[in-house]
Amino acid sequence: MTLDLDKALASMKQQLAQYCQQHHIDNPIVVGIHSGGVWVANEILDAVPTDEELATLDITFYRDDFTRAGLNPKVGHTQLPALEDRHVILVDDVLMSGRTIRAAMNEIFDFGRPASITLAILFDLNSRELPIRADVVGEQLSLKSNQRVKLSGPTPLAVSVIETH
Repeated sequence: MTLDLDKALASMKQQLAQYCQQHHIDNPIVVGIHSGGVWVANEILDAVPTDEELATLDITFYRDDFTRAGLNPKVGHTQLPALEDRHVILVDDVLMSGRTIRAAMNEIFDFGRPASITLAILFDLNSRELPIRADVVGEQLSLKSNQRVKLSGPTPLAVSVIETH
């Protein structure tokens, strides 16, 4: 299976611009989830009507599998401005179970109560364990149970489908 990264990013940019216009969202805070979400957010930031710098979120300590998986040696930095009553666009590379997004929202609410959270995902795998859906999706994918999407980057940003078994 071949994935068209440029097409998915272009689709996200177009959808985000329309979404912000339709929902009257001005100057939102764009938050990328480490690490793939940060890479994607950097690529789409120019399509969002904001003067804010990109914010980053590391959800390592908020994951529900933290005690099973242990500490990830690649812990990133969370850099968030004040979120109270602000519109947040939360960006990640892949939506699979929904658990990463749940953890990200838990962390966001520890920094304040945003006016709204818009979820923007590069690739949606349609395999949820939690009732979480994206507002903006670059591309919907149907993969075999042993396949996963792997984003590598940030320069160059590339995507592939890998076998897990």
